[in-house]
Amino acid sequence: MAFDWKALVKSIAPTIGTALGGPLGGVAGMALTKALGLGEESAKDDDALAAAVQGASPDQLMSLKKADQDFALQMQKLGFENIQALEAIAAGDRANAREREIKTQDWTPKTLGIAITLGFFGLLYFLLRHEPPAGSRDILNIMLGSLGSAWIGVVSYYFGSSAGSARKTEILSTKS
Repeated sequence: MAFDWKALVKSIAPTIGTALGGPLGGVAGMALTKALGLGEESAKDDDALAAAVQGASPDQLMSLKKADQDFALQMQKLGFENIQALEAIAAGDRANAREREIKTQDWTPKTLGIAITLGFFGLLYFLLRHEPPAGSRDILNIMLGSLGSAWIGVVSYYFGSSAGSARKTEILSTKS
């Protein structure tokens, strides 16, 4: 099972973690990279962020907590009062994408979902059955990680994220 770095970020820095999945993901990504001491280019690289979060030192985790507080204040100034508002925006964004797909009967998301699923499991099968050439091993592992991340997105899009929903419920119950 792949390391769920976004869930870890949500548990440490709930405001940043919630914003990562929505339309404010870029701003949240920048806050995360700054807190972890990474360069700006890392904000768009899920693999780099996952490695940085997984290997974060206690000082970096404290910096992330502080960055979350600062991010929450920044979002309040911009009109987002709390985590629920950020989650509502992210949920609305997903709902609009699904509604668009239903109305337009666009096959692009389905085709991409099928291609990603076939690519991911096809590559897994290939790697289990064949020894990759030494010069290709790293690129195949990168490809497998990228397809795995994309496949998680496909599954979340079509079936929702029950883990994320459970975490949101937990956060809401502690805030009340």
